[in-house]
Amino acid sequence: MMNKHSNVAIFVPHAGCPHRCSFCDQNAISGASALPTTAQVIEACERAIATRKGDAAHAQIAFFGGSFTAIPQEEQERLLTVAYRYVKAGAFAGIRLSTRPDCVDEKVTAFLRRFGVQTVELGAQSMDDKVLLLNRRGHTAADVEKAAACIHAADMELGLQMMTGLYGDTADGAKETLRRLCDLSPACLRIYPTQVLPNTYLATLWQQGAYVPPTLEETVSLCSDLLAYAECERGIPVIRMGLHADPSLQEKRLAGPYHPAFRELCESELYYRRAVAVLWDAPADILYVNPTALSKMIGQRRQNLDRLAKIGHNVDIKTDPAVPPFAVWREIDRK
Repeated sequence: MMNKHSNVAIFVPHAGCPHRCSFCDQNAISGASALPTTAQVIEACERAIATRKGDAAHAQIAFFGGSFTAIPQEEQERLLTVAYRYVKAGAFAGIRLSTRPDCVDEKVTAFLRRFGVQTVELGAQSMDDKVLLLNRRGHTAADVEKAAACIHAADMELGLQMMTGLYGDTADGAKETLRRLCDLSPACLRIYPTQVLPNTYLATLWQQGAYVPPTLEETVSLCSDLLAYAECERGIPVIRMGLHADPSLQEKRLAGPYHPAFRELCESELYYRRAVAVLWDAPADILYVNPTALSKMIGQRRQNLDRLAKIGHNVDIKTDPAVPPFAVWREIDRK
């Protein structure tokens, strides 16, 4: 059985961030408000070791939530030192962290390598300089490209994060952002629909009517396209779609296309499209999907089956482990 990758998520909210982006309230997103103490890092690691089901080779200590490489270096060293003890002891494979593209250069990557950092995730968000400027990101698309090159040169794994529905962006703009991010050869991607949080510039724009967030339906449609492009066309895993289902986030958010099972909605939409495509060519009574995809093909509350019935296709869904992910087969395809 394949071991599932697991992260020990340690949040570093707002710390070190030289800019306040239009959408940003990391305290609301992470539920934290200060740098973690050494004791908190130790507690998180010990708890993860005691409760995890996989082995150390598939586990990393992850510093998420802020711009890690922009906090004072002595604070970086304090956090990395305690985490690296666990890596050297064989309890974890390495360390991963998230940061801003304009806070990574050759000196930074050399420093990180000293402490067993394996993966650096860059919050690119968009590759459109106009959109980055409108959202007060404080960096350019060129900064993303330079930082990605530094991470590759340091032989570390590159992760890239993007957002959809940003102020001033479009669906076509998000697709172009993903294409350019994939061209940077990341090991993984994260896709986050923009949420309107209190005490942000975006909240002001929303209250003024200057920003209208896309609907959940529009966002699911777009992100299904993005997921298909990244994983099926470019072979790059999307390891996260949508923010974590945190109760404090759900209470605080003002607007935006949020759903606690957002990725499942996107995958379900993708399976529906694939089913329509194969039925269009040759109607069938039975469709086959991988066993892991059965609920996604059926859809929440049998939504996909109802949608297919409305366009004249009453089908049964069965499983076959030979069917690849995101594929839908007819009986003839199994021979």
